[in-house]
Amino acid sequence: MLQDYEVQIPIIQRDYAQGRKSQKEIRHNFLKALQGCLNNSEPIKLDFIYGSVIEGKFQPLDGQQRLTTLFLLHWYAATKDGVLSKPEVCSILEKFSYETRISSREFCKALVEESISEIRKEHVLSESIIDENWFYLSWVRDPTIDAMLRTIDAIHKIFFDVDRLFDKISSDLIQFYFVELENLGLTDDLYIKMNARGKLLTPFENFKAGFQKRIDEENWEEGKDFAQRFSTKIDNDWTDFFWDHFRKEDTIDAAQTRFVAAITMIMHSVERFNSTETRVELINQLQEEPSQVRPTHFTKRSFNYLISAFNAYNERVVLTNYLNERLPFPMWRHTPKSSFLSMIVYEENSTSTIQRDSATYTQKVLFFAESVFFKKNDHGTNDIYEDWMRVIRNIVSRADIDKDGSRPDIVRSPQSFDGVINLINELSEGCDDIYQFLASDPSLKSQYARDQINEEIIKAKLITHDINLKETIFNAEDNELLRGKISFLFHCIDYDLTPNNFNVDAFVAVTNVIDKHFDNEKSLNNDIRRAMLTIEVNGIYEFYSYWWSYWHIGQSTKRRLFDRFREIEYCINHEYYREYFKNLTLKLINKSPSQIAEEFISPLSFPNWKLRLIKEKNILDEFNRTNHIAIAEDNSHCFILKSKRPREIEGNLRIE
Repeated sequence: MLQDYEVQIPIIQRDYAQGRKSQKEIRHNFLKALQGCLNNSEPIKLDFIYGSVIEGKFQPLDGQQRLTTLFLLHWYAATKDGVLSKPEVCSILEKFSYETRISSREFCKALVEESISEIRKEHVLSESIIDENWFYLSWVRDPTIDAMLRTIDAIHKIFFDVDRLFDKISSDLIQFYFVELENLGLTDDLYIKMNARGKLLTPFENFKAGFQKRIDEENWEEGKDFAQRFSTKIDNDWTDFFWDHFRKEDTIDAAQTRFVAAITMIMHSVERFNSTETRVELINQLQEEPSQVRPTHFTKRSFNYLISAFNAYNERVVLTNYLNERLPFPMWRHTPKSSFLSMIVYEENSTSTIQRDSATYTQKVLFFAESVFFKKNDHGTNDIYEDWMRVIRNIVSRADIDKDGSRPDIVRSPQSFDGVINLINELSEGCDDIYQFLASDPSLKSQYARDQINEEIIKAKLITHDINLKETIFNAEDNELLRGKISFLFHCIDYDLTPNNFNVDAFVAVTNVIDKHFDNEKSLNNDIRRAMLTIEVNGIYEFYSYWWSYWHIGQSTKRRLFDRFREIEYCINHEYYREYFKNLTLKLINKSPSQIAEEFISPLSFPNWKLRLIKEKNILDEFNRTNHIAIAEDNSHCFILKSKRPREIEGNLRIE
C-alpha cells in the first residue's frame, strides 16, 4: 500500500486507540496473531480496509487502528534488523502520517527519520525514544503518541525473538482487502459515526491541524528554522507556558482557543480587508463562541501577529513577574483579577449573560493595547508602558451616561469594538512615547472617541510642556467620578488650551474639590443637594431639571435631586447642566456644602418651598427617602415623594 499511496490518517479521525491502557487485551491478541502468522508462515487476512484516495493520499475510513499498528511493527522490524537507514525503506515508511494532531504527525516523521540507535532485549523502548534529543517532552500528552509508545513496548516484548523479522513482515503473509471508495463524499458526520466510540478531537486540536495545513500551503514559514516554526512552538514552548499557568481541569484547549480567537477578532479590525458588515459579523460570532475560529480567518500578517503575541507573553511570564504585576492606577470595572492575558484566556466573564466563555469586548481591547505595546517595545520601561495603558484606559472607560445614572460601557458591540481597535492600532505608532506622539497633533483617520482623543491631546501638550504637570493630571484622571475624562476641570478653570496660560493652582483646587466631595457613591448626600439648590445659571435655580416626569395625581412635575451618583457624571458632561456644577465646584473651593446652604440669600422671586428645603435641614434628612420631588405647576409648593411612583397624594409631604 505504501508503495502505491501515501497513507494519511485524516484530521477528523479519532486518536490511535489500540495502544490505550484499556485496550491491552485487544492489542496483545492482535500482536500475538501476527507473531503466530510470521513464525508459522501461516497467512493471515485482516479483513477490509477502505477509504478514499485524495490527491494521491489514501485516507482510511475504516482500518486506522490496524494500519497504525502495522506501521509501528514495520518500523520496529526495520530498526531491529538495521535496515531503516536504507533509503528505499525509510522513504516508504515516511509515507505514513497522522494529521489528527501536528504533534502526532511530527512524531511519526521523526520516528522514521531519526529513530533510535539500537534495540536490545532489556530496553524499554518507550523510555529510549523519550530520551532521544529529537523527542519533545510535551508529546507525551498527545494521546496518539502515548498509545504508540505503549504499542511499541508491546511489540518489543512479543517480536524481539523473531529472526529475520523485517524479511518476514515484508512478505505477503499479512494481508488485507483494500477497497477504494470512489465519489463517496466522506463527510465529517460519517467519520464521527464510524468512530463514535472513540475519543473525538477537541475543536482546538482540529484547528491546529487545519492551521498548519494552511501555513504550509501559503508558505508562511518558508526558510524559518524548525525550532521556531508554529508546529514546534505550539506543541512545546507555548503549550508548556499555557499548561503551567492557565490549565483548567487538566486541559488548556479552551485557554488557547480564546487566545487565538481574540487575536483573530483584533486583526480583522486592524487589517480591514473585509467589508464592515463582514467584519462585524465575524467579531460577533467569535465573541459569542471562540471555538468558531478557523484557519481561513488568518492572513500572513495576522498569523505573524499571533506568533509574536505567543512569544511575547511566553517570554514576559518566564522572565518577569508579569502575572502578578498591577498597573499603579485604577482600571475600575475593567480591573483584571490577575493580568490582561488571564482575562482573555482563563477568567470567566461573570458580567455577561451569554458570553460565559469569552472575555468582554473591553477586556479584549485592553489585551490588544498591551500586546501591541509588547510587540513594538521588547525592552520598554514601565513608565512608557503605564503611560500608554493609561491613555487606553481613558478611552475605554468612557460610557454612554444616561440622565438616570446608568453607565453602560462604551465598547459593548462588535461595531464599537471594530472602531476602537482601529483607533488603538493607529495610536500604537506612538506607543513608545504616547504623550510626545499625541502632542504632535497626529493625523488620525479614525473618528472613534474623537472627543476623548482631543482631550488626550490637550493633556499631552500640557505634559510635554511641563513634565511636572504629569502627576497633577494623573491625580485628576484617577477620580472615581471622572474616570479619566477631565474636560470638566478644564472648563471650571476656563483653560484656553494654551499651555503657557494653564493655571495649575486653580486646576489643583478644583481637583481637590472633586476628590473631596465627589469621589464615591457615599459622597452624594443631602448637604450636596441643599447646596445645589442654591446654585443658579443665568438667574435660574433649577439644576434638577435634567430629569423630568409628570405626576398626574398631584398635577405636578416630578424631578430628581440626584438619586444616583452617576447622574452627576451625566450633568458635568452636559453642555448646559455642567454650568451648575462649575458654579458649585468653584464655591466648594472655600466653603463646605452646609456653609453654602446656610449662607445662601435668596432673591425675591425665589419660591418658599425651595428655600425651606435649603434652610430646614431636617426636611430632606428626615423625609427624603427617594430623592424625588414633585413641583406644582404654579411653583407654589412641592411634594417630598414617599416612593418614586406614588399612586396617591396621601403620605407625600407637602412643602409650601
